[in-house]
Amino acid sequence: MIEYLESLDAAIVVAVNSWNSPWLDEVMWVVTGRLVWIPLYLFLIYLASKQGGWKVGLLFFAGIGFSVILSDFISTQFFKELIQRYRPSHNLNLQDQLRFYQLDWGEEYRGGDYGFVSSHAANFFAIATFSICFLTKHRKWLVPVMLFVAVLVSYSRIYFGVHYFSDVFVGGLVGAGVALIVYNYLFLHFFERLNLYEQRKRRQLQNK
Repeated sequence: MIEYLESLDAAIVVAVNSWNSPWLDEVMWVVTGRLVWIPLYLFLIYLASKQGGWKVGLLFFAGIGFSVILSDFISTQFFKELIQRYRPSHNLNLQDQLRFYQLDWGEEYRGGDYGFVSSHAANFFAIATFSICFLTKHRKWLVPVMLFVAVLVSYSRIYFGVHYFSDVFVGGLVGAGVALIVYNYLFLHFFERLNLYEQRKRRQLQNK
């Protein structure tokens, strides 16, 4: 069973990696970057602030940040360092079948040694999940948009031959799970305390 899954993983990354072209390489290189998504993060913070005020916007930003930090730590320190599964780009039996993105200085982009699980997938699914949980007024369009972004980034990792499908799939589960825990057990607690503080403050003003 494990051998079958590994062979399936290898077949998927080879297939996806082969569906390449020079222009798509550049598009995916932008997609897999982190800075290009800053406008999206700022827009999400704006929506949170509009929904509940600047304090809620700050809490939303803190919740997103903590979810990403925790997801990245778990995916890197717990999974990658303990399991130590080589990326396709460092698999001696597979790397010759793959084509790698050429960096400006001529070096091939292959990522670090270990790839299970994908930190990109974990981080982006954490952002998507936390945003969907919190921004309830916008779920109708936010769910497909955020899931599309998370899946697209995850796909780019397979496209470049630096992750298997299982890397991004489990990474996505890790990120989504972390975001749900942060939202339900930390954020809602602080949000409730903030509401109680605001109510107490209003009562004090009314009693003056």
